[in-house]
Amino acid sequence: MDRIDRRILSILQEDCTIPVAEIGRRVGLSTTPCWRRIQKMEEDGVITGRVALLDPKKVNVKVTAFVAITTSQHTEDWLKKFADVIREFPEVVEFYRMAGQVDYLLRVSVPDIDAYDDFYKRLIAKIEITDVSTTFAMEQIKYTTQLPLGYVPAEKPKGSAS
Repeated sequence: MDRIDRRILSILQEDCTIPVAEIGRRVGLSTTPCWRRIQKMEEDGVITGRVALLDPKKVNVKVTAFVAITTSQHTEDWLKKFADVIREFPEVVEFYRMAGQVDYLLRVSVPDIDAYDDFYKRLIAKIEITDVSTTFAMEQIKYTTQLPLGYVPAEKPKGSAS
């Protein structure tokens, strides 16, 4: 991946609806080579999807809860079952297996505390969990879906020795 690819990714992360011709103009390519680069990054799995970002308040999911889960179960079968259970809940918008004192962390989006309580009751009815600790966000100070691209390894010039 070269500097042009990184610039294309930066533009797409800002707004994936920008026409390919405009992206090409911004990075110094004509439309066809720019489109080929985008297609290649999709084929390589660098670009995994293109989405619309929604305003949580306008779709009535104003409350963000961070749910820290601890379990005494640490088998592969339990993790598979737990992951399958979590996939059933559209309120869970992020799900991580953690290192440290917390085993799993969820980000849950709901309209209000009553909806969170309903989510919690449905969750604990489906799977045994040792401890659940929830914190609620009071204010979102920074949010982005844009990944930092400065860590992408620089492409070695063609013909250079390793």
